Amino acid sequence: MNEIRILKTSGKARAGELNTQHGIIKTPVLCPVGTQGSVKTLTPQDVNDLGMQMILANTYHLYLRPGIQVIEKLGGLHKFMNWHGAILTDSGGYQLYSLSKLRQINDEGVIFRSHIDGSQHTFTPELAIKYQESIGADIIMVLDECIDHNESRERVWEAMVRTHQWAERCLKAHNKQGQALYAIVQGGVFPDLRKQSARYLTALNFDGFAIGGLSIGEPKSVTFDITEQMSALLPTDKPRYLMGVGAPEDVVECVERGIDIFDCAMPTRVARNGALYTPTGRVDIENAVYKEQEGSIDPTCHCYTCQNFSAAYLHHLFRSKELLAYRLATIHNLAFMSNLVQAVRNSILDGTFDEFRKKFLATYKTTDENTRINQKQKWLEARQKDTLD
Repeated sequence: MNEIRILKTSGKARAGELNTQHGIIKTPVLCPVGTQGSVKTLTPQDVNDLGMQMILANTYHLYLRPGIQVIEKLGGLHKFMNWHGAILTDSGGYQLYSLSKLRQINDEGVIFRSHIDGSQHTFTPELAIKYQESIGADIIMVLDECIDHNESRERVWEAMVRTHQWAERCLKAHNKQGQALYAIVQGGVFPDLRKQSARYLTALNFDGFAIGGLSIGEPKSVTFDITEQMSALLPTDKPRYLMGVGAPEDVVECVERGIDIFDCAMPTRVARNGALYTPTGRVDIENAVYKEQEGSIDPTCHCYTCQNFSAAYLHHLFRSKELLAYRLATIHNLAFMSNLVQAVRNSILDGTFDEFRKKFLATYKTTDENTRINQKQKWLEARQKDTLD
């Protein structure tokens, strides 16, 4: 259980099978984000029908609402949300980073105020494991300290050491059979610290390894360089998980660098803002050019949205702020990502991945780097403001 079997490689790219309590996951795999036990606007059946094999849920949010005891009493998270596939839970480390104004960190753990009602709570590595075991996720994460990419080397080193200490405490506390526990490599944008973190954690008996602290505002070239460096240091016989990364071009680039598992809220978040994926890049469905477009937003797509609705209709829904807009856009973006990941896997298996990667990246127009960084920063600032108001 919880082992990965690599079927074929193409350079560093890997196609494999990950064994979990809720079935075999074909890798590479992208986990849509269901932070509170729900992928926004979709039913679990929708998510399954779109070919998604594993969902990411968040321990921090589920702890606050509805509460770990409620989920446990009602049979665990799979039963609670009626999802029959695998579940990966984040320990809450990222939320404690993004809601930094609400918490205090020391070596023992994190003391934080709820962004919902201001009540005070404590997370320790041991409690993070206890809560995730109670939820019943297939893959759980250690509690780590994620910090901003602009922090000083000294501050990054301090957080890395604390992450290592917490990882050992999580490993000691974890005792649920059949449930995989992954460590999280930290070290900011400093290659030597990343190397130190990877070597420290891979010497311990974890079931898999994640790369954390990326896609939080640093240039993509840095993200890719660190990912490549880490893949060279992580064990070949265990899963490699790149946390919080999931834009189409990033998946292709990072599979090429040896990553097996991805998660990202971006496909669903941008969908709700009218940004739809197409083979040539993201488009804004609210632009006037789509007001009278009879055909679908992507003629090559076979999802429910594209098979049944014109771009003009989607344009109308978004301009009218109809709730259906968000559901149809989310279906399309997750279908696009599901098809992309499947195509990546197939190209590895048939030996054409390098050709596929070059063709995709030559065709798919990415968001301008400065625009992307500014959008990310505005999102983080808005997230903190919303929780504090």
